[in-house]
Amino acid sequence: MRRVVITGQGAVSALGHTAPTTMEGMREGRCAIGPLEMRDVERLSIGIGGQVRSYDEKAHFTRQELTFFDRFTQFALIAGQEAMTQSGLEVDEETALRAGCVVGTSGGGLHTVDDNYRTVYEEGKNRVHPFVVPRLMNNAAASHLSMKHDLRGPSFTVATACASSNHAMGQAFHMIQSGMADVMLTGGSESMLVFGGIKAWEGLRVMSKDGCRPFCKTRNGMVQGEGAAIFVFEEYERARARGADILAEVVGFAMSADASDIVMPNSDGAQRAMAGALQSAGINADEVGYINAHGTGTAANDRTECAAVRAVFGDHADRLMISSTKSMHGHLIGGTGAVELLACIMALRDGVIAPTANHVEGDPECDLDVVPNEARDADVSVVLTNAFAFGGLNAVLALRKV
Repeated sequence: MRRVVITGQGAVSALGHTAPTTMEGMREGRCAIGPLEMRDVERLSIGIGGQVRSYDEKAHFTRQELTFFDRFTQFALIAGQEAMTQSGLEVDEETALRAGCVVGTSGGGLHTVDDNYRTVYEEGKNRVHPFVVPRLMNNAAASHLSMKHDLRGPSFTVATACASSNHAMGQAFHMIQSGMADVMLTGGSESMLVFGGIKAWEGLRVMSKDGCRPFCKTRNGMVQGEGAAIFVFEEYERARARGADILAEVVGFAMSADASDIVMPNSDGAQRAMAGALQSAGINADEVGYINAHGTGTAANDRTECAAVRAVFGDHADRLMISSTKSMHGHLIGGTGAVELLACIMALRDGVIAPTANHVEGDPECDLDVVPNEARDADVSVVLTNAFAFGGLNAVLALRKV
């Protein structure tokens, strides 16, 4: 099997409009969750979120481009350009045929959906813009990334709720590892912070009204965020030959299905995904120094995830660091695993472990080292990143320092 490395990264999140500013926010332990700014916000029971603020779409795209680009596509394109620029990758005719794009998203173009439902049902209009379908379709971001960067190899979208990004990056990893491609642009993007989207999530009764506090005894639910992170995955020998700056190596990936409940997490499925990632990477449990947790801040997820970590890592669990950056940028649903991969790269490359912000009181059912409130300097060589989705779909990636 061929080795796979990361040579470029880009991001847009509530913490910042680039990968470096997002990671800086993580290092600072800064919480970017705040009051939502949107139409009819006064009709919402949940009034907070990790919104991307001070964002001007017209500063990035022409009027004609915006005809086709929903907000989630815009975020993906901005992050994708940053990743490609950092990578220094030049896509010539030969490279184009061996390069592809896999992007995770759960909702796709929900801004377009929300706006046009209003147009038809609230305003009573009988016509919508002819490009509504190209704007709202889930594959829009992946398609526009492939067109912008001339990626003519395997390109598609993965939609597995909160595990979408990890599943997408896992597929990209497998494609390069197996020889199907040499380069993959991959990650995730989501922008569900619209009136209808928030209303739908309110119905689940898993949302917090006052903040995201993963692993904390006072936690009372998740908080939604929005944004994107895109990475350049590349075959190791190819990256080394062209002198690329290698950020980290992707060494393992595994996925599992709980096959038990549509919304309640199952510890067994999480265990099998983490254990599978270790087996895929050919690494021992005691080599892992940090886990970027799914850590949503709901009572069920955090308790279940901690139990799964203890089951997989045994006594080593007491020496592991585990944190959830959702406490700072919110839960990006289909884009969340991609933004959280930045924390993994920061741990490996910079030796900085992102904290679990807003931690007030320890929970006996989450009795792991959750790196509360302040980032920590640490030398780690192997990390995992977890994603456990509604529907019982789990995806875990393993990364190693290069």
